[in-house]
Amino acid sequence: MREQQKIRVLVIDDSAVMRQLLSAILSEDPAIDVVGTASDPLIAREKIKILKPHVLTLDVEMPGMDGLTFLERLMRLHPLPVVMVSSFTDKGAQATIRALELGAVDFVTKPSRDVRVGIQELAQEIRDKVHAAMHARVQAPGLDRETLSCSPPPISMSPAASDRVVVIGASAGGTQAIAEILELLPAHAPAIAIVQHMPPKFTELFAANLDKRCRLNVSEAVDGEFLRPGNARIAPGGQQMELMRGSEAFGLRVYPGGQVHRHCPSVDVLFNSTACCAGKSALGILLTGMGNDGAKGLLAMWRNGAHTVAQDEATSVIFGMPDQAIRLGAAREVLGLGEIAACIMRWASSDQPWMATST
Repeated sequence: MREQQKIRVLVIDDSAVMRQLLSAILSEDPAIDVVGTASDPLIAREKIKILKPHVLTLDVEMPGMDGLTFLERLMRLHPLPVVMVSSFTDKGAQATIRALELGAVDFVTKPSRDVRVGIQELAQEIRDKVHAAMHARVQAPGLDRETLSCSPPPISMSPAASDRVVVIGASAGGTQAIAEILELLPAHAPAIAIVQHMPPKFTELFAANLDKRCRLNVSEAVDGEFLRPGNARIAPGGQQMELMRGSEAFGLRVYPGGQVHRHCPSVDVLFNSTACCAGKSALGILLTGMGNDGAKGLLAMWRNGAHTVAQDEATSVIFGMPDQAIRLGAAREVLGLGEIAACIMRWASSDQPWMATST
C-alpha cells in the first residue's frame, strides 16, 4: 500500500523561540514534515525554491520585508497555502485581516503571555489548520473576479422583505467570500446576520473594513439590537449570537457562551435559532470553512421552510462546511460564490419566500 504523502511545511518567523515551538508542535503530527524554517522572507523565498513546501506558516511582522509584502508577492507569483501567525494586538489584528484579503487561508494568534505554555494550548488548532490548508484552493487575489457576477440589477424588494432575514456562516476563506458577496449587494438589501469564525478584536476590525467597502451598513453586532434592511451585523468574537423574533423586526441576542464545535461564535447557534424563530422568512447561506459547524443548523432551517444555500466546491477555499451540509441534504441550492448575491436579491424580491419541498 502506497504511503500517504506528508504535508511539507516551511515555518517563517523572526523569533527563534517561535520557530522552535511551531516546528516542535507540527512535528508531533506524523502526517506533517517540517522541511525547514526561515527567519525572514528573503531567506524564505530561497528555501521555497529548494524545499518545495506544501504549506507555509508566516509571521505578520518581520524585519527586511514584512509578512504582508511577502505574502502579496507570493500570492501573485507563486500561490501557496499560508497560515498566518499573528500577535493579539490592534496592529497584528489589522495586518491579519489584510493578510486574509491577500489570500492567506487562515491564521492563529500568538499567546500574549507565557508563549511556551500558551502555544501548547493551541497545538491541535495549529495542526488542524495546516491540514486544512494543504487541501485549500489558493490563487492570486482577483484572478476569479471575471467569474463573479456583476452587481445584481436593481430589484424592487417585496413589501414583505422587511420581515425577512439572511443568515450567513463561514470559517477559513470566509472573510474574502463574505466581502465579495456584500460588495455586490445594494444599500436596500435585506437584513443580514453573519457568523465568521474569528476571535475578539478581529471581528470588530473585519466589520469596520467591510463597512468601508460596501453600500450596506456593516458593524459588529450588539446585544438587543434590531435588524433592518440595508444592515449587516457580524457576531463578535468570543460571544455567541442568536436571532430573536421581535414585535416589529428580527433582533439579535449576543452573549458569552461556551464553544460549539470548538467555535464561539458558532454558525450552528445562529442557524438553529433562525430555524426556530424565522422559518420560511429566512435565507441561510453556508460558505467555505473547515469542519462541520453550520451543517446541522442549515438542515434545521431547511426543515422549517427556509431557503438554504451552500457554496460550491469550485469556489470554496476549503469545502469542509458546505460539503457537510450538502451531504446532509441541507442545501436547496449549491451555488458558486459569484451567484450568491443575485440569489439573495431574487429571494428578497419574491412575493412569497420559497417554501419547503420536504420535511
